[in-house]
Amino acid sequence: MLKTRLGGKKIAQLDRQLFIDFGRRRATEGAGPMTLSIDIGAIKLILSHAAAVHGLTVSVEAIDMARLALKRLGLIGKGVERDRRPSDEELERLIRHFDEKPRQTIPMGAVIRFAIATAMRQEEIFKVVWDDYASRTKMLTIRDRKDPREKTGNDQRIPLLSVSGFDPVAVIEDQRPARSNADLRIFPFSHRSAGTAFTRACKSLEIVDLHFHDLRHEGTSRLFEAGFQIQQVALVTGHKDWKMLRRYTHLRPESLHVIASGFAD
Repeated sequence: MLKTRLGGKKIAQLDRQLFIDFGRRRATEGAGPMTLSIDIGAIKLILSHAAAVHGLTVSVEAIDMARLALKRLGLIGKGVERDRRPSDEELERLIRHFDEKPRQTIPMGAVIRFAIATAMRQEEIFKVVWDDYASRTKMLTIRDRKDPREKTGNDQRIPLLSVSGFDPVAVIEDQRPARSNADLRIFPFSHRSAGTAFTRACKSLEIVDLHFHDLRHEGTSRLFEAGFQIQQVALVTGHKDWKMLRRYTHLRPESLHVIASGFAD
């Protein structure tokens, strides 16, 4: 997109007004404040690289000034952070909906329980294999976990904790009878199909504005409600930036009773 819009411009044309016009046009097309912020950041990265690595006479001042102007215009800003947490009643209805459908190929009730118990991403759940599961130590290795700084090789071992109201070890062991030698994954299904099934179920049950990724949010919040600290929760969720982890933390007041009981012990 940037190459199409700006690739034909000469360096001398890359001034403040050009970038402001670019931002206005992107906003008109539907780009939100966070998306436009990423676009502007990418442009600045390219210009900085051109100057530092290739010695081109190009200044980042124009893009900095344009960013400031676009921010004042309300076209650049932070993304809206979701704080949607499913209620216990909603989760119960969803799990019952799937468990009562014997023809449902994907064990979505188990997937929902596992997603909350481990705070794993949708793609991660359907990627882990049996060899990555250590039943004796209750550990699970997630291969190439998502990390903006590392695309591959970011493996992480996470503890399978049963503090969320669901037991991830029990969920895994329940999958053994259907284990296939042809597919070594614990959940040998398409993550996209699982996401579609989840969305359809929410629509059928009239559960509004609930996404599969909100289950990761829910699982993360439950870890905090169980009394774990940020650095401990990060060992489960894989967050390298603790500031990012805070945005997943929307604790219910009732959880303080659980934490307080731990202090009493």
